[in-house]
Amino acid sequence: MISVKNLVKKYANITALDNLNVDINDNEIFGLVGPNGAGKTTLIHILATLIKPTSGTAVVNGYDITRSPSKVRSSIGIVFQAPSSDDMLTGYENLKLHSFLYSVPSNIREERISEVLDLVGLTDRKEHQVKKYSGGMRRRLEIARGLLHKPDVIFLDEPTLGLDPRSREIMWKYIERLVREEKISIILTTHYMDEADFLCDRIGIIDKGRIIALDTPSELKANLGSEIIKLVPTINDGKNSESITLLNGKNYYGIVEELLGKFDFVKNVEMDDHENETLVIYVKNARQNLPTILRELDNNGIKISSVDFKSPTLNDVFLKYAGRDITTIEDHAEGGFVERYAQYGKK
Repeated sequence: MISVKNLVKKYANITALDNLNVDINDNEIFGLVGPNGAGKTTLIHILATLIKPTSGTAVVNGYDITRSPSKVRSSIGIVFQAPSSDDMLTGYENLKLHSFLYSVPSNIREERISEVLDLVGLTDRKEHQVKKYSGGMRRRLEIARGLLHKPDVIFLDEPTLGLDPRSREIMWKYIERLVREEKISIILTTHYMDEADFLCDRIGIIDKGRIIALDTPSELKANLGSEIIKLVPTINDGKNSESITLLNGKNYYGIVEELLGKFDFVKNVEMDDHENETLVIYVKNARQNLPTILRELDNNGIKISSVDFKSPTLNDVFLKYAGRDITTIEDHAEGGFVERYAQYGKK
C-alpha cells in the first residue's frame, strides 16, 4: 500500500528524515513510534503531499507522491494532531461540508455521513455543536471526517494525544473497528508505547529520522529475551554495606558480564544509563534462573541490595535500540523545532 525509498528531508542544518526506507502492507495498522522530533509527523506530511522531500520518493496506493499528488490526496484520509473541525458547526454540518470538499456523490452523501457517525459512536450527538464535544469526541469526529470519502489509507497523527486513559481505550477500540469494517490501511504515529503495542500489526521505531527497528510488537519484545532483571550490587567489608563501582580494583560491570556470560539463559548484560550502578540482565525464565544468578554473584563477592524483574516492553525495545528511554525525551529543542517547522509546511 505504501513504499518509501531513500526519503530525506532537511531543514537548514537539521535532518528530519535521514534516508528512510519502509514498506507498509494492505489492511495493516502500522505504527510509527518514537519521541517528539524523531521525524514521525514529517514523514506523514510528506506521504500526504503537504510538504516535499529533499530527496527520495514514496508511492501511496500506487501513486507517486511527487508525480501524482492529487491522486494520492484523493485516496487518503488524515487526522492531524491539532483539531481542525469548525467549533461553531455541528458534527453533522462538519461532515457535510467535508463531503462537498471531497466531491462525495450526492446520492450516497447522507448514507455515508450516517455510516461514519455510527462507526465512531457520534450518531446521538450529530446535531450538537463541536464546541460542546469532549476531547475524545472531537478526535472521533476528526476520524469520521477522514473516512467520509472512503480512503484506502488513513493517517492518524498522535490520535490519542491529550486524552485521559479511559478515552484512549475507547479510541483504540474505534481504530480497531476501522480496519475490520472499512478494509483500510492505517498509519499511526505515537510516542505511547502501550498504544502501539495494543493496536499495531507492525511497528517501526523511528529515531533521528531513521527506522532503527521494525517488526511485530511481540517479535520486537521477544528479541530482547524473555524477561529483564535489574540488580543493584553492594559490597560488604564487615563494617558496612555500600553501593560500589569497583570490586577488588576492577569495574564490577565487567566482572558480572564475565561471570554471567557462561550461562545460556543470560542473553545480555548492560549498565542502566538512568539508574546509577544498576545492572540490566536479559534472561530467559527469570523466576527459575534468578537464584542461580544471585548465587554466582554471591560466591564471587558481589552482594545484591535490590532485585527487580519484568517482562520486556516496547519502551525496553526503544531503550535497547536508541540507547535512551522514550519516556524521558518528550520534546528536546531541535526535535520540537523540526516538527513545528514541518507543521507549517516551510520549505
